[in-house]
Amino acid sequence: MMACVVLCCWFVGMGLLCVVLLSSFTVLRSVFASPRGVRRWSVIALACCAFNPSFAGDEPQSEEQIFRPVAGEFPALAKAHSYRGELVFVDHANRRGSLRVEGAGMFFRNDPHPFAMLPYGIVRYHGAPADLRDIPLGTVLHVHAFLPPDPNTSVVPVLPVDNKSRDANHNRGTGIFPAENHVLLLEDEVSHCLRVGRVWKLTNITMSGLKGQIVARRESRTASDIDVKAEAMTFDAATRIWRGRERLSVEDLIASGDWPDSGSQSLEGQVVQLGITWKPTPNGVFTRFHISDIWLDDISVKRAARCQSEIHKAFIRSRWMPAWVDSVEYGKFGHATITATLFGGMDDALYADFRKGTSGMMNAVAETLKHGHGAYGPAHMACKGPIIDVTRIKGEIPLGSSGIQIRLETDLIIEGVRPGRVVRVKPSGWPQVNVPREEYLNGSLQERFPSPTIFPKY
Repeated sequence: MMACVVLCCWFVGMGLLCVVLLSSFTVLRSVFASPRGVRRWSVIALACCAFNPSFAGDEPQSEEQIFRPVAGEFPALAKAHSYRGELVFVDHANRRGSLRVEGAGMFFRNDPHPFAMLPYGIVRYHGAPADLRDIPLGTVLHVHAFLPPDPNTSVVPVLPVDNKSRDANHNRGTGIFPAENHVLLLEDEVSHCLRVGRVWKLTNITMSGLKGQIVARRESRTASDIDVKAEAMTFDAATRIWRGRERLSVEDLIASGDWPDSGSQSLEGQVVQLGITWKPTPNGVFTRFHISDIWLDDISVKRAARCQSEIHKAFIRSRWMPAWVDSVEYGKFGHATITATLFGGMDDALYADFRKGTSGMMNAVAETLKHGHGAYGPAHMACKGPIIDVTRIKGEIPLGSSGIQIRLETDLIIEGVRPGRVVRVKPSGWPQVNVPREEYLNGSLQERFPSPTIFPKY
């Protein structure tokens, strides 16, 4: 009797198994029968890979392969991870912001990706030194960045080290949120082209009213690069066109006959420099950049750089030159001799103001370059004394460094001025000003945001 019961259970179990297998086959066939089904199945497969890294085939990086900048050393630009994106948010007081990073997918879907400038990080706009506050939102920037030097003190999110190779899904592609978010060099399009020796060559224009589309290639000025892919970009009536000392409009170029009033025309490889932004695009085009500026000749390019340079020189003179302390020779009763390296990327006229035999001031600042010591002002608590030497470092100067070392002698060394720490230095002749509330720390190096008390109560 018992044997009959067991045999019946076995037949029932096998029958149920056959039903399950047949149903599974039917479901899989229907899934792969349509593109949407394939996508859904791909998501399931990716989820399986996420839970089982060995299945995904990802090899974790060892500590030896991971590069982070080290305090007191300027990292090599060649070790940086490079990408570009649209500036969508700026917190200028804390030297950080967010970029919509360009990837292989739909650009408009990409979330803003936070970045922070390294203390010695350089910003360039219109071919000249700049501050984050100088760059309009929407500008497309080239980024050269590293992993956070110290993840525990990063002012922006710390991400997995392999994040640049992870797929963001939702048709966004890879590379749009790299862990390398501490920036050594941030530059707009014209600054990038001037640095690497490139120009834009315009091949064709299509007009529709006062707007249209230009096809161009970023190439060497003197040679044609066959491997460079042509890029189509839009322009409109708001696009600024610069020639010599003139600012022109699209309407002016149509009136002069340089551009057609409608239809297409060859521009025969006309050499220009471009400013590039991004605007939402119609007609289902997901990734297409927009031209904000066209510089038609070298005079106009140099003029734009000179104007921006004057803006930046006035800014640095009011906030002081950033540097870091190389060494401190301690004397008696607070006396000390401080050796510091001035950071790079500034106009030569600023460095020329540091002269042997003149007086100087040095104040401790945070990694964000915000002054310490609260509302008293930078000069109130600064080390003061003569600049006893100014020397130029021999050999190749890494990006981020000016290659200029100064030695300041003071009779009252302050706590924040120690080897490896970041400071700001003022030579004689620069103004002594009180910086606004958002640009100084109120007694704590850990303060990253102004508190709500800065807002008035109504």
